[in-house]
Amino acid sequence: MTQAIQTGTAHFAANKIVVVNGPNLGRLGVREPDVYGHQDLKQLRQLCVAWAKEYGFEVDVRQSDDEAEVIGWMHQAVDRRTPVVLNPAAFTHYSYGLRDAAVQVTDAGLPLMEVHISNPAGRESFRRLSVISPIATGTITGMGFYGYKLAIESIAVLIQASQQA
Repeated sequence: MTQAIQTGTAHFAANKIVVVNGPNLGRLGVREPDVYGHQDLKQLRQLCVAWAKEYGFEVDVRQSDDEAEVIGWMHQAVDRRTPVVLNPAAFTHYSYGLRDAAVQVTDAGLPLMEVHISNPAGRESFRRLSVISPIATGTITGMGFYGYKLAIESIAVLIQASQQA
């Protein structure tokens, strides 16, 4: 059974964060290295585990090319009261199903940090629309893998602030 933290009006799973990556991010290190860098998903997992540990969190890093699976992970985060770092990848621009699942995370009072390795605003015009950004707690773009550290740190700060409220 997951221990929980009661924080003001919010209630979080104790020291847990889920990092969810959407389509094609399993191809990191191979796909467009000029855009996404040369590191792969295994290295991203290792970094996220280390960064989360710095803030006293355990992290579960996931990736799927399957929209239904990613939506299911949002539902699971709500049910388990787990904050989310989400790189929706291509789902960013058109997945209203993912948007509807992700809004349940924020409606439940859980942090949802949207992360993009590249800066979608500086890329093709179709990438400039995010159906996730308007409902995310915050959005970090263009910082490479370091954006995940900023997202994890942001969740830690938000949880700490809610504990002090």
